This record gives sequence, C-alpha cells and structure tokens, in this order.
Amino acid sequence: MKKNILLICGGNNTEHEVSLRSSQYFKSTIESMDKYHLVEAIIGKDSIPRSAPQNTEISYQDLFRNIDFAIPCIHGYPGETGDIQSLFEMHNIPYLGCKSESSILCFNKISTKLWFNALDIPNTPFVFLNDITHMDRAKQMLQKYGQVFVKASSQGSSVGCYKATCESELMHAVTEAFKYSPWVLVEKMVKARELEISVYQWKNTVIATAPGEIGCPNGFYSYEEKYSGKSHTETIIQASNLDRKTIDQMKKIALNAFHSLKLRHLSRIDFFLTEDNEILLNEINTFPGMTSISMFPKMMEANGHPFKEFLLNIISESTH
Repeated sequence: MKKNILLICGGNNTEHEVSLRSSQYFKSTIESMDKYHLVEAIIGKDSIPRSAPQNTEISYQDLFRNIDFAIPCIHGYPGETGDIQSLFEMHNIPYLGCKSESSILCFNKISTKLWFNALDIPNTPFVFLNDITHMDRAKQMLQKYGQVFVKASSQGSSVGCYKATCESELMHAVTEAFKYSPWVLVEKMVKARELEISVYQWKNTVIATAPGEIGCPNGFYSYEEKYSGKSHTETIIQASNLDRKTIDQMKKIALNAFHSLKLRHLSRIDFFLTEDNEILLNEINTFPGMTSISMFPKMMEANGHPFKEFLLNIISESTH
C-alpha cells in the first residue's frame, strides 16, 4: 500500500506565488518515484487550506488525516516561521525540513544574528529597532558607514529590504520596513560577492557544497531580481576564482551554523565575501526555493547527489 505524502504550499504571505512554483518541483519529483500517493493542498491567501485541483475548502483536521509524511513547501509564513512545523508535531506527522524552534529562530533576521555573535560566526555589523522612536540608532549606523541596508526582521525573498545612503532614504526605509515586521534590522552595507552554500543531510552525513554565486548587476538581489522574467541576475552553480582556503572556511562556517542552530534535512546558507576576502554569513534559509532558477537543488545535483534520491532517503528514514 502506497504511503500518503502531503505537499502543502501557498500561504497568506508575500511569497505565495513563489511557493506554488516551488511545489511543482516537489510534485514532479515525487510523481517520478511512482511509490507514493501525493496529496496536494494549497493554503489560500485567506489562510484557508484547499485541496487541489478541485480547490474545495477542507479543515486542518481532514487535511492531516491518514498522512504519513508532509512537505511544507511554504516560503515565509506559516512555512518557515515554525507555525506549520508545530502543527505537524502536534499531529505526530513526520515532515521535511527544520523543526519548529530552529525555523522560528532563523526566520527572524535579528535573532539569527544574535546567535551568530554568540557563536563567533562573522556577520555584518548591525543594530535593531523596536519602534520608530529609536531612529537615532539607525542614524548613527548611517553616519558611521555611509550606507546601510534596512530589513524587516521577519520576511523572506528580500521583501521589506531597502538601501539607504542619506537620512531621508533611511527614514523612508525604516518606516516601510516596520509595515512588514515588528522589529527592523539596520546593518552595514558591504561591497561583496554574494555566495551561497547548500547544506543537507545525505543518509548519516551532513554535507556542505562548494559555494555558488549570485551575480546581480544592480547590487541588490531584490524580489523582482529573484523572480521576474526580466531579471538580469546570473546564478552560477559553482563560483569561480575562489581559493581552497576560502572555500574550506566557508563550508566550515556553514556546517557550524547548521549544527549549532539545530537545523535539519536542508538549508541554504548565504554569505558575503568582501574585496578584502572577509567572509560574512548573511542569513540562513531553512526551506530554500525550488523553482526552475533556484540554487539549492542545482548545487546539490552538481555535488553528485540527485535531489530525487535525497528526498527518497528522508521520506524512507522518517516513515520506516
């Protein structure tokens, strides 16, 4: 008898459409196995789960009935925030990806950076604001570094992120960022290469790939640059012109972050590499994109590990 795999996607958030695109990668992979029964569900923008393709409304209780394994293919809330993971745990359903506590920790950019500092993991200098009355902290950062990035604390895909090079831009950026999150991060803007490492569990081993690279012509990998058909950004599966020492150090930092923050199954860990060859960990994506242009599965495949076999291993180990 085939086991039931729940593929749940969508979500009431700014990354709804991206989640739907990622889910197609999982769907085609699972269907190619021909050994599982796939149950698809879309969380609508009204937060109501709907079955696919009929699009009829169903309850969470019905959704989780007779499910052997779940894939929460939801970018942003409630998929990367720990909410859906807690729900699976309450129903004793094994699932793909990081557990609830690690998801909560890593989705908040501020809490992640506080952990980086506690673990002596290098990252960009920053301050955070509780509300707009703390603008002095942001202004001091701007005065010190000349230009800063302002980021909503709990958003993905560069949503709620802004560059600021003067006080008027800074005020606008902070005001806009607070519309997305209750806290706002202000960090030093660095001139650097943007490099990414896929970290994943392969049977009994955690593996970090060689870094891939994002080549963004305007210097800001925005939501539009990530997903628009008009994007001029180039994704390079294996970054060139990196010496062995730099690659090894980046992989060491990525693995340290994966283990120390109790990540599980898969993650994409993003870095800056400055002109002075300084390695800075930017952020952790606990459920990386799986669209046709996404780096995570491509880097895994380039590292000699088929994504299909990776997913089969995780499902088999979780449902034996």
